[in-house]
Amino acid sequence: MEHQIVSREEWLEARTALLAKEKELTRRRDDLNKQLRELPWVKVEKTYLFNGPDGTETLGDLFDGRSQLIVQHFMFGPGWKEGCVGCSFSADHMEGALPHLENHDISFVVVARAPLKEIAPFQKRMGWRFKWVSSYETDFNYDYHVSFRKEEIATGKVYYNFQRGDFQSEEMSGRSVFYKDEAGNIFHTYSSYARGGDHLLGAYNYIDLTPKGRNESRGMTDWVRHHDKYGEEGGEWTGRYLTDLSAECGCEAARV
Repeated sequence: MEHQIVSREEWLEARTALLAKEKELTRRRDDLNKQLRELPWVKVEKTYLFNGPDGTETLGDLFDGRSQLIVQHFMFGPGWKEGCVGCSFSADHMEGALPHLENHDISFVVVARAPLKEIAPFQKRMGWRFKWVSSYETDFNYDYHVSFRKEEIATGKVYYNFQRGDFQSEEMSGRSVFYKDEAGNIFHTYSSYARGGDHLLGAYNYIDLTPKGRNESRGMTDWVRHHDKYGEEGGEWTGRYLTDLSAECGCEAARV
């Protein structure tokens, strides 16, 4: 791996110049987050019933006594043998964060369209303890544009990431945020899709600090695997995931 080699003084000059840009990016992120919080809200009028480990629950029940709820839209459709690799990569980041979120008035729940009987074995295999519920018998995934009905798929175009584009998969990824007031009214405050969640992936933030960076040509499925599958056939010790394109999930297919 060839790279320019300089003196410590020259390196410090270049690093200081980059630091100014990093600080500007931080200030811009702070401003963007402020604008995010100032977005208007939409009242959720529809009743959604989810099937989870505690039985049937409404969207309001998922708040678990808190006023804020983050939902991870997980790509795991009915009949799938396992959940999406990219969504699993994202979910791996949640275990340590949960106590901090919960003590900041935020509940976190994963929602997928697969039936609970298909979700539970995969969740157990991955060792995740966060709450995961099924939206199999509701319109939730369709209303928040992470699943697509057959008639929409038949057109070859679907509405995802706030625009119509080419169909990629019957299930896609994302995250949505909701707020519940003291009267029990629920509001949809935010959603993001595709690369809109990149900054939530702590592993990426560490990788971005290294000389090789993400080292991706087609997105995270170049190398990311379910955490219990690294080292199996199709992977190298470097972590690069060698796979047939047809086997990839669509989690990072929309890279814009």
